[in-house]
Amino acid sequence: MGTHRDILIPSLDGFRASSARFKGLRLIHTHLNSEALSEDDLTDLALLRLDMVCAVETESSGLPGKVYGAHLIPENPEGKFWSLLEPRRPWEMDLNFTAFIQALEGEFARQQRTRKVGSADRAILVRVETNPFFDAEGALEELRDLALSGGVEVFDTVLARRDELDPRFLLGKGKLSDLVIRALQMGANLLIFDHELSPAQTRAITDFTEIKVIDRTQLILDIFARRAHSREGKIQVELAQLKYRLPRLVQQTTALSRLAGGIGGRGPGETKLEIDRRRIRERIHRLQKDLQAIGRARGQRRSRRERTGLPVISIVGYTNAGKSTLLNALTRSEVFTEDRLFATLDPKSARLRFPRDRSAVITDTVGFIRDLPPDLFAAFRATLDELQEADVLLHVIDVSSPNFESHIGAVEKILEQLEINIKPTIRVFNKIDRFPDGELLSTLCRRFEAIPLSALRKETLPALMEELDGLIL
Repeated sequence: MGTHRDILIPSLDGFRASSARFKGLRLIHTHLNSEALSEDDLTDLALLRLDMVCAVETESSGLPGKVYGAHLIPENPEGKFWSLLEPRRPWEMDLNFTAFIQALEGEFARQQRTRKVGSADRAILVRVETNPFFDAEGALEELRDLALSGGVEVFDTVLARRDELDPRFLLGKGKLSDLVIRALQMGANLLIFDHELSPAQTRAITDFTEIKVIDRTQLILDIFARRAHSREGKIQVELAQLKYRLPRLVQQTTALSRLAGGIGGRGPGETKLEIDRRRIRERIHRLQKDLQAIGRARGQRRSRRERTGLPVISIVGYTNAGKSTLLNALTRSEVFTEDRLFATLDPKSARLRFPRDRSAVITDTVGFIRDLPPDLFAAFRATLDELQEADVLLHVIDVSSPNFESHIGAVEKILEQLEINIKPTIRVFNKIDRFPDGELLSTLCRRFEAIPLSALRKETLPALMEELDGLIL
């Protein structure tokens, strides 16, 4: 029911929700000016996943005129989201509605089953770009790699270019509506934004779309949570997650308020939200104390290492540049390696032996990435501070990546933040076996003063060993 201006649709949370089924509801309303379905009607059809929407003309006599109807349709080459029915008088309508909807839902399900899905999370990646000179496609490709590394199936990517970000929805209400319909057609159940969403933006987009929404930071934190194995790594990741989650706690209900008695204690007491926030703060405080204790133990180990007089070489670089593979090749270690982002998180150390009976300690650090989430950077600060003790930095670069120059800039920016960018640094162009143009490679090596090698080919390593041997004399 509504007025001559609008209608109010109540909450539909209690109705069914499925990626291949509709709500089991249809919207029938009148139009007083004999107009067809409006943009708002079609938006409601899509966002609420209604079976059908119909607008009935109201003639001057008060009798019903033509009925305008529309329903959603499965994914199609034309990129259409809905189909408009031919307007008819009410007594001319002979549609077997139940059979029609069952057949339509079956068509949605069949279309979605054509995709090979091996994950419960099926995502559409979204980036809104305001800078025409930024490599937005490259950023989305990296987000795709992050999603795959996190076990997410990527169904589609959306790049929206705007003069400025929508403060509430980032890409605007209309584009977001199209995105919801696209997700319904494809069977996607997750939207991943290549931005750090504010708590208000996350709530607004989630409420508008009724689809799970996460941002790039949350995705990286989830990957770190999966890959951290050491006690220190787990503490660092949990600390970063709690700091990220704290400002994003929202009030759900006051039904779980805790009553407190006594003078000055009468009233509702702490709400469930306040209790959750207090517990998170307490947990953050405990984790920070644990990290401080681990840091002290690391300092003692570092002091013992300094007494031995062994020089320290630290490997740094963008994630998936081949740092762990190079460590294995140089020291005959067996550190876990995999061709995906953040395959290893826990720092590893090994002894590197040189031909002239000399040794050094070589350490692999966590991979860097552009726009490293601040909470994650703060949590891993203790680990990254190990780089302060390094005598030489070995900057490993995946030269086969089309974005290797931006990767160099991202790594050097973090080294500058840690105030260690003045340390002796050797640049290494790794994965030359994937770089077919030898002449261009030589030019790049001269330009960036880098040593070319492949961590998978031992015959390419002597030049690096000779350079290291000369630096740690």
